[in-house]
Amino acid sequence: MTKRRYDMVKRIVDIVTSAVGIVATAPLQALTALVVLMNFGRPVLFRQDRPGKDGRIFRLTKFRTMREPTASLVTDEQRLTRCGRLLRSTSLDELPTLWNVLKGDMSLVGPRPLLEKYLSRYTPEQARRHEVRPGITGLAQTRGRNALPWETKLRLDVEYVERRSMSLDLCILLATVATVTRRQGIGNGPLPTMVEFHGTHPGDPRDA
Repeated sequence: MTKRRYDMVKRIVDIVTSAVGIVATAPLQALTALVVLMNFGRPVLFRQDRPGKDGRIFRLTKFRTMREPTASLVTDEQRLTRCGRLLRSTSLDELPTLWNVLKGDMSLVGPRPLLEKYLSRYTPEQARRHEVRPGITGLAQTRGRNALPWETKLRLDVEYVERRSMSLDLCILLATVATVTRRQGIGNGPLPTMVEFHGTHPGDPRDA
């Protein structure tokens, strides 16, 4: 199958699967929204601009997992509650992103959408991750999720772009289910989220 035909078939699969997923998980999403409301108050949803295919900006939507920053709650570790950790470890916070898939901003499988400010920090090779739609899950998420160093994660993103196929997508989806079930690679060591990506310096052995 050519890459062009694959992309067309994948988009059809994304539309059908996300539509079915939205309907099937509606009760679970309603329950999750109630839990978030009781623990964090309003707003229930977290929205943030992220770069998608070809670097085009879209609005990512997820359930909130952190309290609002205050003078005493500054770091992610301080703002992330036990409830938030549970939502992240079970990936329940990702359920609203099915709407992003349905709209065409994202795909079920692809490199995870990262922060907009990272665009200028990628090497030309790393920037290839934006040749495809970002995904709810991807190759890097099956190899360690947030426990991976940035250079490894970005290298796996580019590997996916080069190797993408329906069979690889299916393998990634199945592996993701196993990873989420085991709750592997949720944080970054003692940190609840990934450390900020500052770019790969020339000659950095981790980018070899």
